[in-house]
Amino acid sequence: MATPDFIRTIRAAAGHQLLWLPGISAVVFDDEGRVLLGQRADNHKWTVINGIPDPGEQPAACAVREVYEETGVRCVPERVVLVRSSGEVTYPNGDMCQFMDITFRCRAVGGEARVNDDESVEVGWYEVDSLPEMEERQLFRIKQALADEPTWFEPMSTD
Repeated sequence: MATPDFIRTIRAAAGHQLLWLPGISAVVFDDEGRVLLGQRADNHKWTVINGIPDPGEQPAACAVREVYEETGVRCVPERVVLVRSSGEVTYPNGDMCQFMDITFRCRAVGGEARVNDDESVEVGWYEVDSLPEMEERQLFRIKQALADEPTWFEPMSTD
């Protein structure tokens, strides 16, 4: 995910210290039930489409924007499938972040899947039973998007 300008401004003052940031993920399905994935340019891992909302941008609007910017696919958000905090992430330059991710299930309504910016090296539609190798948290997002269940939240501690 490219670093938005407003994050660069914050980093200029905050240095590498841990930043708590919003994150949006979009699990996009086409009419054939395939899921849209991108292979990231920075680490070559396959993921659902994701990004950081611009200041003042609504989460669902961010999902639609990120999907189009990264893949050329137009989509409509259908529902929130999970809300989850990531663990701390340390980037090669030493910047530390933790993301509060809201994952949307989306339906493709137009466009053609393609690499549409410099954040991905490959983009495509995949059958759910033939996904490329992915991290468990990505697979969990897809699983929750397929489930006919309420929004998933991390279970609360009873301590």
